[in-house]
Amino acid sequence: MRLIDITNSYPHLVAQQLAHTDTTYIKLYSLGNVTVVYTRAPGHDELLFTSETRNIKDAEIAFALQKLCGVEFNDVTVIRGDKIAEVSLDTTNA
Repeated sequence: MRLIDITNSYPHLVAQQLAHTDTTYIKLYSLGNVTVVYTRAPGHDELLFTSETRNIKDAEIAFALQKLCGVEFNDVTVIRGDKIAEVSLDTTNA
């Protein structure tokens, strides 16, 4: 698996996130046919996984968590929906 930075392909999304949320940092990555949106804000980091064709696999979440945050899959709670998954990391004690 490889994370490919695709942030420059989504300038409108980046501008909207920075302007209308408490986000201070945003990056978008491609992980095969899964898009990963990684945001940082005061007190928390979030990873949003989306796919147009299928549900998100645990291995994909684990890979991105390790590469981007240095966090293990078993240490987080994953919120899942249809073709979407989200992980929120509390950084207030970090």
